[in-house]
Amino acid sequence: MSHAAYVFDAYGTLFDVHAAVRRHAGDVGENYQLFSEVWRAKQLEYSWTRALMGAYRDFWTLTEEALDFTFQRVPGVDRSLRTKLLEAYWKLDCYPEVPAVLKGLKGRGAKIAILSNGSPEMLKSAVANAALDTVIDDVFSVDALKTYKTAPAVYDLVTTAYRLYPNAVSFQSSNRWDVAGATRFGFRTVWINRSNAPDEYGDLGPSLILPSLDAL
Repeated sequence: MSHAAYVFDAYGTLFDVHAAVRRHAGDVGENYQLFSEVWRAKQLEYSWTRALMGAYRDFWTLTEEALDFTFQRVPGVDRSLRTKLLEAYWKLDCYPEVPAVLKGLKGRGAKIAILSNGSPEMLKSAVANAALDTVIDDVFSVDALKTYKTAPAVYDLVTTAYRLYPNAVSFQSSNRWDVAGATRFGFRTVWINRSNAPDEYGDLGPSLILPSLDAL
């Protein structure tokens, strides 16, 4: 099925959130996977908590705060790595299939966009580092609204900008909670289940589940 716009979550969908720690795995040590998982989990938790409180802080600030917590939660990791890990987060690797998939969809005449919790500068850096600037038409950041997904107003950034009904938008995310929010809003949703995780939010199921973006 062809859609007028294909919109992608950034972190975990286009860009590998664990690439920053993996790049310094030797220095982080044997617990590098746990370290990366805790960092990511806290980053998301802080975004949900602050959205509910109405006490917005941009995603980069939450990323820094989550990293500081992780150093305490996973003791033994040298805190002098903080600067290196944060610098690496600005240049996360994209998944191997991403450039070809986005180019193929753009070749159909569809709009290609990112809709992300990331702050504008974070997203600009990630897109440029992956050389995706020529294929992505627009980057929508929650920073414009000072809240986070899964607030309906976040998904409405796309429909308002493109003057489309929600069902004309195909939204792809690796985050099941994000897929649930986008489904509730009315998007056609595709869950990119890279880790073969169990399904949840049974009343807000995706239109399609894929192991990667390839099949788009």
